[in-house]
Amino acid sequence: MITRRAPTLIALAPVILLLGAVPVRAEEDGDAVTVTGVVVTAARDVDYSATRTSTATKTDTPLRDVPQSITVITDELIRDQSMQSMGDVVRYVPGVSMGQGEGHRDAPTIRGNASTADFFVDGVRDDVQYLRDLYNAERIEVLKGPNAMIFGRGGGGGVINRVTKKADWSRERSATIELGAHAHQRYSVDIGQPLDAALSGRIVGVYQRSDSFRDFVNVERWGVNPSIAWRNDDGLTVSLSYEHFEDDRTTDRGAPSFNGRPAPVRRSAFFGDPERSYATTNVELVNLSAEYSVSEALVVRNRTVFGDYDKYYANIFPGGAAVAGITGAPATYPLQAYRNISPRENLFNQTDVIWKTSWGGMSHTFLAGAEFGRQKTSNLRLTGHFNTITGPTTLVGNAFADPTRRGLPIFFTNTGADANNAVEAKVAAAYLQDQVDITDQLQLLVGLRFDSFDIEFQDRRAAAVGRRDFSRRDELWSPRLGLVFKPVVPVSLYASYSVSYLPASGDQFSSLSASTETLEPEEFENLELGAKWEINTRLMLALAVYRLDRENSTSPDPLRPGQVVLTGAQRSKGFEAGLSGRLTPAWEVSAGYAWQDAEILRTTAAAPAGRKVPLVPDHTFSLWNKYEVTSRVSAGLGVIHQTKRFASISNAVTLPGFTRVDAAVFVRLNDHLRAQINVENLFDKRYASTSHGDNNVLPGSPRAARISLDVSF
Repeated sequence: MITRRAPTLIALAPVILLLGAVPVRAEEDGDAVTVTGVVVTAARDVDYSATRTSTATKTDTPLRDVPQSITVITDELIRDQSMQSMGDVVRYVPGVSMGQGEGHRDAPTIRGNASTADFFVDGVRDDVQYLRDLYNAERIEVLKGPNAMIFGRGGGGGVINRVTKKADWSRERSATIELGAHAHQRYSVDIGQPLDAALSGRIVGVYQRSDSFRDFVNVERWGVNPSIAWRNDDGLTVSLSYEHFEDDRTTDRGAPSFNGRPAPVRRSAFFGDPERSYATTNVELVNLSAEYSVSEALVVRNRTVFGDYDKYYANIFPGGAAVAGITGAPATYPLQAYRNISPRENLFNQTDVIWKTSWGGMSHTFLAGAEFGRQKTSNLRLTGHFNTITGPTTLVGNAFADPTRRGLPIFFTNTGADANNAVEAKVAAAYLQDQVDITDQLQLLVGLRFDSFDIEFQDRRAAAVGRRDFSRRDELWSPRLGLVFKPVVPVSLYASYSVSYLPASGDQFSSLSASTETLEPEEFENLELGAKWEINTRLMLALAVYRLDRENSTSPDPLRPGQVVLTGAQRSKGFEAGLSGRLTPAWEVSAGYAWQDAEILRTTAAAPAGRKVPLVPDHTFSLWNKYEVTSRVSAGLGVIHQTKRFASISNAVTLPGFTRVDAAVFVRLNDHLRAQINVENLFDKRYASTSHGDNNVLPGSPRAARISLDVSF
């Protein structure tokens, strides 16, 4: 259980009051703010729809002109659904599901490819394993399919990018108090102020302390994200932001399986020792960016991001399936334990040059860029031995009927097979892209990126024999090709081809060894056809069909026992549909549907050919509605449906399909005060939310309500 207390937002009061009291004359006009005669327009999403992105191509581009499936979760949708985590976000993103991540990290599966590293903040890699909060998110962008041309290595199934709230000369004044079931309390604040025509400031903060429907499980997290921006009359804008974020929580691995299904157990039952199952995360992020508009046609941008991540977690958890007793019902289950320490430092610098010109009778938007990065990581894993320091690593015979086990004698040691390493990864990349308006109806997107990826891996295990240092350099060429045809103005039809690579060290640099340092990277190749229709200025329908092949996966060498070869393959194929925006001035919707089929084509080190990829349901459907009943009262209703899926690549345990209904009511009490109540799982449906392997199945929450009060001033 968590005993550590974090500072609350009271500590931020002096800064908040300073920004709030700045005597600057400002008048609001929609999204525009007038300051000492200068009009600044903030390009914000004002409802559930988004029309443009600067992430997918690194240029400001209408979404319907991007030949790729993209789902944008806007700030208003985040607020209306009381979203607070990436798990909340992906419920409304077709083709994406979220794994349990051992109870301490975001673990999405995008188009059948699981990863913990394909996260970005403002387009810069944020690949550490932790649970992200949405307190400072302006929007969340999920870009499906390989994205190496823009983002570099990995991103085989897609990437998730957080666009953060920053000082931008808009006037922000809001504070939110949220209380709810299971002692939930959350406080957030957003204060932004244009100080004058040249200088703007903003500070965003959050504090949360909550228990859970799960016994003995709680979380305490807080974050603060101040930013400042400066500009001159010559087209130069410089911004600096800093984020400090802490998350302390119980790591909850759920319940074991029984006879190929989630075990019949109370939703609240905690399996293991909650007092010694916990995770702590400290994040420090510094983000410095500069943009210089040389002319209307030429822009130069540079961004430097430094991240310091301190991560520790421990688990005492079900290490296998429940075992039947005399009556045939589950009677006992096994326990395992471990601890892990994995700090990381990231340093990235990106430079982009964007040039708009006409050449050959066609309009061009050229992008030329470079990225340099260095990541230093340490990994130390300690395995738990029960009863004595040399005792068993699996404790069998724990009573299923009374699964919480406190005070067990456990000794944590590095077994010699456990991780104990230091890793340094460096990247130097260059990329070129051209967006060509061939005609008014036909557009071409072509791009190519080159990455030189170097990794040095030092094995510090005492049991390691022979070589202890391994290294590899990969030179990766990542192409992207897209064609957009507009038969009529609001409709875009597109075709695209893209490739990404994942080096043999894996997405967390943890698997380099004598047998893998000679292996070529895995390759992800995506073919996609799609259509986007702007039904009106605030409503978009998007459709996509794709085939994504993963090649060069490792497989056991049939001629050399203990060695691997690159003969494994996986294929994902599917159809996605999304609708977001306003059906009428009073009715907003966010809807998504996906059909997916992801399976192993050729035997890999993980599974034989024919196995289905875990946590990929054949069908998913989500629909969220918000209807304005009166000028002051609105109601929300949401439905989430998933068909059955496998808990792991073994395909031995099936998580049943389910349908969940959520609801909300919004009341504007006056021009400055808004009340909101959200009810999750309105009909109290019992279901398995997600899993981490076959025997860590997390139940879905029972009916739970949250009420919040939002004050603008």
